[in-house]
Amino acid sequence: MNILITGCNGQLGNEIQLLEQQHPEHTYFNTDVQELDITDRHAVERFVIDNAIDGIVNCAAYTAVDKAEENTQLCALLNTAAPGFLAAAIEKRGGWLIQVSTDYVFDGTNHRPYVESDPVCPNSVYGRTKLAGEQEAQRACRHTMIIRTAWLYSSFGNNFVKTMMRLGREKTELGVIFDQIGTPTYARDLAVAIFAAISKGVKTGVYHFSNEGVISWYDFAKAIHRIAGIRDCHVRPLHTSEYPTPATRPHYSVLDKTKIKETYGIEIPYWEESLEACIGLLA
Repeated sequence: MNILITGCNGQLGNEIQLLEQQHPEHTYFNTDVQELDITDRHAVERFVIDNAIDGIVNCAAYTAVDKAEENTQLCALLNTAAPGFLAAAIEKRGGWLIQVSTDYVFDGTNHRPYVESDPVCPNSVYGRTKLAGEQEAQRACRHTMIIRTAWLYSSFGNNFVKTMMRLGREKTELGVIFDQIGTPTYARDLAVAIFAAISKGVKTGVYHFSNEGVISWYDFAKAIHRIAGIRDCHVRPLHTSEYPTPATRPHYSVLDKTKIKETYGIEIPYWEESLEACIGLLA
């Protein structure tokens, strides 16, 4: 197949590029905004037709959650309109789309892991535009797979793991939120799951993916410092109210991964094992 990867310079896009070498049976078109502006409907359609694209993995998104509260137009363009353009273009080719989405489509008031059929209720611009992007993709392409993920990190790009490592070496004390609960996701593990879907046949519908286990941001920070060998920085727990942000974060965003595990027969690593692997690349 000819597969278009968007957002190839991001965390997930970079991890997908590394794994492409293990799947040489396909031809990959790795693009970011320099190669393809996905907010340009006509450019997207031309690219898909000219390169006979059979499937698209859309990793591109506006992910600056707090800035999104002000930059609503750009956020909506990237997170809502662009998935619709990609979906419409690949529908004309009879192909498939994998649209990467987020736990922010939920309001975070659950007390059990979210399943795909739970009611959505985003309470931020980022969450609302990502949910609308899911809906646009599904409306425009009958063969759309949505993968919602959470707390993404990688050895590439900017993320919580790299920030905690940097600050842990620069400061003697840090405050980190302890009353927001979820599960980190190593972008490489998500990339592996995406290739499992491609290899076994992309199935339509909504799926959840993160690593296994449940922790708070505070616990995550403590684990990062322990694994990275950072011992001279005291991490103290903060209430969300002590660290106000423009965008509201979900207090509970644990995702149930049963559906994707059973559908594709995959095993998902425990969050700490994946964190160790990532920090091993950064050390």
